[in-house]
This record gives sequence, structure tokens and C-alpha cells, in this order.
Amino acid sequence: MTATRVVAFGGGHGLSASLRALRRCAPELDLDITAVVTVGDDGGSSGRLRAERGGLPPGDLRQALVALAGDHPATRRSAKLFQHRFAEVPPPADGPAPAGDLSAGRLPVSGTGRTPSGPQPAGVAGGTAGGRAGDGAGGLAGHAVGNLVLCGLMELLGDPVAALEHAGAMLGSVGRVLPMSCEPVGIEARVRGADPRRPDEVRTITGQHQVAVTTGRVESLRLTPVAPEACPQAVAAIGAADWLIFGPGSWYTSVLPHLLVPQLAAAIVASPARRLVTLNLAAEKETSGLSQADHLAALRAYLPELRVDRVVADSKAAGDPEPVERAAESLGARLVLAPVAVTDGTPRHDPAALGAALVPVLGADR
Repeated sequence: MTATRVVAFGGGHGLSASLRALRRCAPELDLDITAVVTVGDDGGSSGRLRAERGGLPPGDLRQALVALAGDHPATRRSAKLFQHRFAEVPPPADGPAPAGDLSAGRLPVSGTGRTPSGPQPAGVAGGTAGGRAGDGAGGLAGHAVGNLVLCGLMELLGDPVAALEHAGAMLGSVGRVLPMSCEPVGIEARVRGADPRRPDEVRTITGQHQVAVTTGRVESLRLTPVAPEACPQAVAAIGAADWLIFGPGSWYTSVLPHLLVPQLAAAIVASPARRLVTLNLAAEKETSGLSQADHLAALRAYLPELRVDRVVADSKAAGDPEPVERAAESLGARLVLAPVAVTDGTPRHDPAALGAALVPVLGADR
């Protein structure tokens, strides 16, 4: 029996939830899983590494790898190591550590044994690109171990796809992780009411993190460069897929960016695969004011040729299902309602429940 080839698009925690759910389906349905991950992150540890070292931001790629990590105790321990984040180390009581002393969390310049001196790139030592965790900490503080490993592998091998394959082998991954593009991208949005004092003003917000936390309404989205080159292996995976899965996740910064890469968009439209959309459980800052039906409308706005076969939504989060059902039908899809949220009331998908909901959908005959 031929495996069912599934390609999941997204980034961050949303894609991680989707991949963990697919992993639970994998034994029953014989799934061959590929994750295609956004590469626009410019905040936190990823932003600091991107500013200092260049290359792809590793954080979302790391999250996808960990979600697909194998179940052997050694690989689970490696996955836990990848997620370990260095805490800030306070300076010794008798004053700052001498140059080159790693006890203060300073990272020496490669090959010199010395700590950096002089002006540092934005987000490094003096702050964090995007203004997230690790501000002002410098050195290792705030970095996830897996981010450093991926950064090192990409520099060593000179090929992000080869680096991800090697990291996947380290973690015993049960699927493949690919970047959306082999070059980092920027995310820009035209936002109305970003300044609460000027609710009708439309301004351009630059950077994935700033778009994600904006309190205004996103009216349009673009990438920089406008037409980044797609990862060739991702294009090939889309063409060979049986199912393409979008969401859950941050709609404007994790899901929609894939539709703005021309080669990916063309491959998605041309693929013979069926298409599934998993809707979020609650609006985020970047989608404040958008209903679940609006989320589906946004997919169509950015890729009018997109046709969808199934839309999965949580029974409670959907509320009145009629508007969501109409929006799904406008994409050619049938709405599937299921209890897919964790039971503690937080807006998070339960991988076991989502996996159970996906089994009859992905296992259905054409």
C-alpha cells in the first residue's frame, strides 16, 4: 500500500500542533509527512541570530522538527535539548566577568576566544530584533539550543535543506521539514488603526513580530522580496502530495505568507492533492476582529484560484456554524465540526483530539 503524502504549511506553535496531530494519525493511515515552514521570523532568538549571522531564522524550523521527533528515549531527550532555552546568568558579585569568560553568558567570537567588542548588530547583546525574550541579555541568554544547532549546521553544510535533514536524523524525525524559501524573507502589512489615537490611519508595519502584535486591522500583506524563490524540494513535495494542509496558526504571519511565494502558490493551485484548512480556536492580535469565516475569505483573497476540500473547525469555537459553512462552501469545501481544543479552556488544539478528527478526513477515499 502506498503511503499518503501530506504537506502541512505554517510556522510556530500552530504548525507544531498540526504536526503532532498528524503524527498520531501516521501509524493508522501510513502518512508520509512534510512540513513547509515560513522563514520570516525576526524576533527573539531567531531574530538575534538572523541579525548577527544571516541565513534562515531557525525557530519555526526547530519547532517543526521537535514536533516530528521520534519516540525513542534518546531522541525525546534530544528534542528536549533542542527546546532548552538558556537563562540569563547574573554577573558575579565582584563585578563583570573578564573578556572570554563564558560564565556570564557571553559568546566568544568564533576562533578567537574573545567576546565581541564595539557595536553589535541589532538584537545582539544590546537588545533583541523584534523586542522579544532576551532583551539586553546578550550571549547565550534567551537562545534555544536547537536554534544554535540549526544555525551551526546551516553554516557548516551551506545548504539549509541538508542541515534540516541532518537535524531530523538527530531527532529521529518521522517526517521531513523544509523551508518555504532557502532565503529569509521580510513581512510587511498595511494596518488600519495601528495607533489607537488614529483609528482611521493606515500605516505600513514592518517585520513579522511587529505585524504579529499589531492592535490594528491588517488590510494587506506583502513579502520582501516581493517574489522570493521557493525551496525546490517544497515545490516538488506539493506536486507529489495527496493532501495539502493549511493552519492552524498565525494567519498573516504563518499561514498566508506561503501563498505570497509565486512558485509555491502556482504549485498549490496545480497540485492534484486535496486541500484541508484547520481553523484557529480564537483570534490573535494580528487577526483581532476577524471571524472564522473571515479567515477563510483571506485565503481566497490572497490566492483566488485556491480550492479547498475540507475545513476543520472546533465545535465550540465555530459558534453559529452557518457563516463558516457558507465561507467553506465558497472555497468548494465541506465543513467538519469536531471537539479539537484542549479541555482546560485555553485556545490550544489538543493533538490527540485533532488527530482523531483528521483520521476519517485524511483516510476517506477520493
